Amino acid sequence: MHLTVLAASGPTGLSLTRQALERGHIVRAIARDPDRITVPDAPGLTKIVADVFHTDEIDSALEGSELVLSGLGVPKGTKPGVLTAGARSAVASGARVIWLGAYGTGPSAAVASALNRLILSGLGAEVADKVESDAVVTEAGGTVFHAGPLSNKPISPSRRTVGLDASPKSIFRIMVSRDTVAAAMLDEAENPRFPGQIAVPLTR
Repeated sequence: MHLTVLAASGPTGLSLTRQALERGHIVRAIARDPDRITVPDAPGLTKIVADVFHTDEIDSALEGSELVLSGLGVPKGTKPGVLTAGARSAVASGARVIWLGAYGTGPSAAVASALNRLILSGLGAEVADKVESDAVVTEAGGTVFHAGPLSNKPISPSRRTVGLDASPKSIFRIMVSRDTVAAAMLDEAENPRFPGQIAVPLTR
């Protein structure tokens, strides 16, 4: 498959890029600073400079994409609205979109634990940005992965992905590694199970 990874220099984006190449896909990796895409050069990898706040730039980078996987987050010091801007550009490209969201926001807030909601309550405007970007993606038929607290552990051998109706409430049961989330997103790219829905990646 020909895949485009948005925010390919971030922790999840790097994992998406690396694992996609390992699976034999062709990858267009987008980042504001491509030097930070620390995945070894490979015949199937193209690195592109683009910023989601520069509409012409990001639209050009996404043009012709078949499928966009986003590891876009909100690094400290980032202007508000980065997620929504990225989601709108990804959807406008006409590609199928697989998006990274946060468990306990938007639709998953109703099934998350009180502890999970409390932790996220301090994020303020960032939560509103997450909710809006998720809605942009799901309304266009894309899939949003609501991941719990992320770790740097390897891919879980017993990983699985469920819908919101089957997700656990305990914050400890939804903790998951970035590599496991990336693997789940790539599984969805290869075998769509949750179009237009929220999916929850789990360690077991």
